[in-house]
Amino acid sequence: MIITLFLSKYMKRLILFFSIITLLCTNTLAQNSDPADKLASQAQTFLAQKEFTKARYLFLKAYEAYGARQNFEKAVECGVQTAALYYKENYYKESFDLCRGMEQKVLVGEQQSGKQMPALRYKINKVRYQMYVAMKRPAQSKQFLDVMRSFSIASKNEETANDYLYTEATYYYTFGMAQQGDNTFKGLIAKYKSQKNYQKVSECYKTLIRIGVKSNNAGLVAQTYDKYIVWTDSAKALTAKDELSVMKRKFDESQQTVLDKENSLSTKKYIIVALSIVIAILAGALILGAILLMRFMLLTRKQKKAIEIAKEHNELKSKFIQNISAQMEPTLNTMDASHPGVKALLVFSEHIQELSALENTIAEGFEASNIELSSFCEATINKAKGKVSKNITTTVESPRLNIKSNPEQLEHILSHLLNNALEHTPEGGKIWLEVKKRGAHTYQFIVTDTGKGIPAEAQENLFKPFTDVRDLSGGDGLGLPICALIATKLNGSLTLDKTYTKGCRFVLELHPA
Repeated sequence: MIITLFLSKYMKRLILFFSIITLLCTNTLAQNSDPADKLASQAQTFLAQKEFTKARYLFLKAYEAYGARQNFEKAVECGVQTAALYYKENYYKESFDLCRGMEQKVLVGEQQSGKQMPALRYKINKVRYQMYVAMKRPAQSKQFLDVMRSFSIASKNEETANDYLYTEATYYYTFGMAQQGDNTFKGLIAKYKSQKNYQKVSECYKTLIRIGVKSNNAGLVAQTYDKYIVWTDSAKALTAKDELSVMKRKFDESQQTVLDKENSLSTKKYIIVALSIVIAILAGALILGAILLMRFMLLTRKQKKAIEIAKEHNELKSKFIQNISAQMEPTLNTMDASHPGVKALLVFSEHIQELSALENTIAEGFEASNIELSSFCEATINKAKGKVSKNITTTVESPRLNIKSNPEQLEHILSHLLNNALEHTPEGGKIWLEVKKRGAHTYQFIVTDTGKGIPAEAQENLFKPFTDVRDLSGGDGLGLPICALIATKLNGSLTLDKTYTKGCRFVLELHPA
């Protein structure tokens, strides 16, 4: 009986002990469930789904939560994401304010810990640099690029140093300093080559090609592509050489093993046989690799040759068409210019010459000057309206702003669009010329009419010349292709708004310096 009472009392204490332990474990797990990590994870999910507003809000909350816990590295990581999403939607003030707040938090962390945090400062100033690049401000961009350089050196971090070199090269190419950009990329490529990091070398060339495409620098793209092709062949040879060195080292180690075990003849024989088999397999693999490499090189050369031939044929075709146009002109000048057919041929000849000249100088820009948008648009639409006698209502909506562009070429495009609109808009119709600012350096000129519109089957080749056979007396169809090429040379683009169904709407988007 006494034993039973003792065990009963002991079991009660044991149950109480385990209950306390369970409660403590539950509290510990609850404390370890970090809400900041959850916010950051949710933000990443929304960012991947391109729901940028939700992602920005959650990153901001995660930044505040990490900052409150003085987890400065995580706080800066989320803050940088928030700032990037702010200026992505042109909220530059909010982004700059956030960067200042991050810098204050890092300063507090440095004072409390007594240690500098250059890697975090580098990330904050990189956001500032990217914003000034987006706003096309080279002086301020260079200022923060220099700040990034000092923090990159202070961080003594290889990844940060490489990121800085990428950023520096991109800066030079963005603001037209190709030689400095080339020098920076050469240094980065040489660094990766010395480390035998051939994948990073390939990424450098691909990055440079993307920069050339983005800046419409055909020469840079072609030059880099040729270097990349040469490098691809060299990289394979270097990789094969490294693999051969590794195989040779392994073979030498195997030989040393054989020498160390000379006392065991049978073992030595087995090792020699095994090594012979390995060498035979490796030799076969090398031969197969060499055959595949040669086939790849031949295929690459054939493709490159085909591209060169196609380019040469295209140039010859342009010259041939241009020569025909030039030879037609003296004969046409002897004919009656008032005859519709002769007049159409003269206009066609002139358009061919203009189209060829634009294609040959597509990489060259036009000389720019200041344009006051409101008065410029009023004058352009009045000049176009004066050429017709229809009762058509015209409206101009433009801010009183100045931009830098070529006024003659800009007027050429707008006049052509307005003349087309006036021609195809019936009596009592309406035409709008609107100018809208879409960003720090983006302007849209929108010409809208209430005419009959453009058939869906004709929209696909609207900006391509010579896509169909037509009666020249009704127009040669080269006006819009010429305008599209001029828009490209003005650092912009000309498109048809296919969503507009009450007539026709063209959008000329410019990115003036």
